[in-house]
Amino acid sequence: MLTAPPVVPLAAPPPAPSPPEPAVAAVHGWAADLGALAARLGRHFARAEPRRWALAYLRGLLGPLERKNGWHLAEAAGAATPYGIQHLLGRAVWDAEAVRDELRAYVVEHLGDPGAVLVVDETGFLKKGDRSVGVQRQYSGTAGRVENCQVGVFLAYATPHGHAFLDRDLYLPKSWADDPARCRAAGVPADVEFGTKPQLARAMLARAIAAEVPFGWVTGDEVYGGDRRLRVWLEAQDRPHVLAVKTTEPLWALTETGPAQVAAAAVVAALPAAAWVRHSAGDGAKGPRLYDWAWAPIRPLKAPGKGYWVLARRSLADPDDRAYYVCYGPAATTLAEPVRVAGARWAIEEGLEAAKGEVGLDHYEVRHWAGWYRHVTLCLLAHAFLAATRVRANGAPPAGLPGGSPPPRGSLAAFRAKRGLGSG
Repeated sequence: MLTAPPVVPLAAPPPAPSPPEPAVAAVHGWAADLGALAARLGRHFARAEPRRWALAYLRGLLGPLERKNGWHLAEAAGAATPYGIQHLLGRAVWDAEAVRDELRAYVVEHLGDPGAVLVVDETGFLKKGDRSVGVQRQYSGTAGRVENCQVGVFLAYATPHGHAFLDRDLYLPKSWADDPARCRAAGVPADVEFGTKPQLARAMLARAIAAEVPFGWVTGDEVYGGDRRLRVWLEAQDRPHVLAVKTTEPLWALTETGPAQVAAAAVVAALPAAAWVRHSAGDGAKGPRLYDWAWAPIRPLKAPGKGYWVLARRSLADPDDRAYYVCYGPAATTLAEPVRVAGARWAIEEGLEAAKGEVGLDHYEVRHWAGWYRHVTLCLLAHAFLAATRVRANGAPPAGLPGGSPPPRGSLAAFRAKRGLGSG
């Protein structure tokens, strides 16, 4: 029988570089808030021991440990061996997908905003050997080169108040998916098939939509914008989006000879110099992220009330340094809105960096499928807790909708009403 971790004082959460830290007095209630979060997680653990270890795991992730792996987390919980931690991530009975759903609800309750941006991106986890599930030599954005690594695809929720993660999936390369024996050895469920990164992103977006998460836009880099099937699916869901594409991405545009497919860069090149306007894509560490922006309509055959554009961003320091985006949204959309959405993509890069630095997202030593999902899910929950704590400490409540009439489907008020949370 497992020994539950002893009760130890909660360690203060580590400081974060962004947003600015609130006064110490403003976060005195964080321990009670963590207890409330642990209480809502309790129903996902049938036995008391893994329930207590899950709370100990969250405490350790939030603590000032240099490394947040099995041994260090066990020592922080006062245990002599990492067996309890290993059991939590491996053999204990609990559903990481149900806890993921709890994470998503928690983020919406604390950060929910009808104008939020859903951001998709991936990150690499450098590994040695070939036994960790999904590992192979592949491009890692973390390293900026091809490395032996795992790759996870993530869905972030970005609002003016803060940002956190809603979902995650492990990318299983085709070399793994085509090797049933290797998959069995790593605990990959038999029904898991190969899926591209855009397909994983689509599945996460579909889960967010099904859960009626309130949001206004979707954004992502060229990996996702370059997948036409993902763009078409988002249009079919009537979900506005700003997705990065290559300069050569073929787009339907109206030319002098009629509708034709034209490279994204060529569409923008035909614009007059006056079309470029200076806008900030949001604040960075050194102030506003200023660029010159221009956009042009595409898709001559439009759905009523809808707009389709190619958006271009030009560096102030190097006019030849440009990025391009395909945009879809209401026909009345103004340039400032897709600029804001394109800028929101930085939120997921900052979030991944913070999750690795603050809560040990990449400190795990597990090799199996379930262990990866369990560790990553608990890390994202710890990261969301820090985001919610900062929002409350800074006095920025979630954006609600005025009362009086039933809230529209997909709004924050509708999400709260569905879960019986009221309007506060």
